[in-house]
Amino acid sequence: KAAAAASPSSSPPPPPMSPAPQAASPAEDRRGGRAPVPPYVKAAAGSVGGVMEACCLQPIDVIKTRLQLDRSGAYRGIAHCGTTVVRSEGVRALWKGLTPFATHLTLKYALRLGSNAVLQSAFKDPGTGKVSAHGRLASGFGAGVLEALLIVTPFEVVKIRLQQQKGLSPDLLRYKGPIHCARTIVTEEGLFGLWAGALPTVMRNGTNQAAMFTAKNTFDIVLWKKHEGDGKVLQPWQSMISGFLAGTAGPICTGPFDVVKTRLMAQGRTGDIKYKGMVHAIRTIYAEEGLRALWKGLLPRLMRIPPGQAIMWAVADQVMGLYERSYLQPAHM
Repeated sequence: KAAAAASPSSSPPPPPMSPAPQAASPAEDRRGGRAPVPPYVKAAAGSVGGVMEACCLQPIDVIKTRLQLDRSGAYRGIAHCGTTVVRSEGVRALWKGLTPFATHLTLKYALRLGSNAVLQSAFKDPGTGKVSAHGRLASGFGAGVLEALLIVTPFEVVKIRLQQQKGLSPDLLRYKGPIHCARTIVTEEGLFGLWAGALPTVMRNGTNQAAMFTAKNTFDIVLWKKHEGDGKVLQPWQSMISGFLAGTAGPICTGPFDVVKTRLMAQGRTGDIKYKGMVHAIRTIYAEEGLRALWKGLLPRLMRIPPGQAIMWAVADQVMGLYERSYLQPAHM
C-alpha cells in the first residue's frame, strides 16, 4: 500500500539548505576582500620617494632660493643663475643644503602620506567606505598643516640660511653646516627662530597638499581608471604622469606664500628686520617690487615640484604595490 500510495509524480525531498553566504561589505566589494594598505606603509613609501626626489632636484631648489632672495636683479633668469653659481662657487654649490633637504623630504613625505591616510580613514563614509571630495581636501590640508609645523618650517629655515651663503670655503661661511646652523639660530634668535615664517609655510603646505592629493586621485581615475583601494597597481610611468600633473596646481596658487616664507626665513629675528610678518611682507614686496615679485621663483618651482612629485609617486606607488603583492591578496590588474 505504501508503494501504491507513492505517486510517480511525487518529487524527492529537497536537499538540506546550506547557510546563505553573508553579503560582503561595500569596502570588501571594492577591494576584493583585501585589507587596505596601512598608513605606516604609505609613510615608508613616501620616505623612499623623498630621498630620490632630493638627490635629483636639489640644484633647482638652490636656484629657486637664490632667485627669491635676489632684490637687486643680479640674476637674469634660471640659466644665468645656475651658471653664475657654478662659475663663482663651483658645481658642488648646486647641492648646498642637500643633507637638511633630503632629511626634510624623507620625514615630510612620511608624515604627509601617513597622516593623510589616517585622516582619510576618519572621513570615510561608513556605508560605502569612500572619501568625499570635501573629505579628501580636508585630509590633504590637515596633512599639509602637520608637516609644515612639525618638519618643513625648521628644516627650511636651516636650508635657506645655508643656500643664501655664497662661496664654499668654511672659513668664510657664517654657518658651517646644518647642525651648526641650527645651533647658531637657537643661540642667537631663540628656539622659535627655527619657526620663522611658520604661518605662510602652513598656508602654502596646507593648500598644496589639499590640491595635490585631490588632483592625484582625480588623474588616476581619469587617466588610468585607477580608484583608490581597488587593488590595481599603476606602472611607474603612469604614476609619474599623474604625479607631475597633480604637482602643477599648487605652486601657481601658493606662489606668494612661498616667496614670503623664504624672505621671512632668510632675514632671521635679529639685526635688520625688514618684514614684520606675513601680511606686512606681502604688502611691502608688492609696494616695492610689484605684483610679479610675489611669484618670483615660480618657474624653478614648476621645474622642481611637478618633477619631484612625479619621482616621489613613481617610487611610492611601487613600494605600496610591492606591499600589496607580498602581504595582501594579489591585485586584480
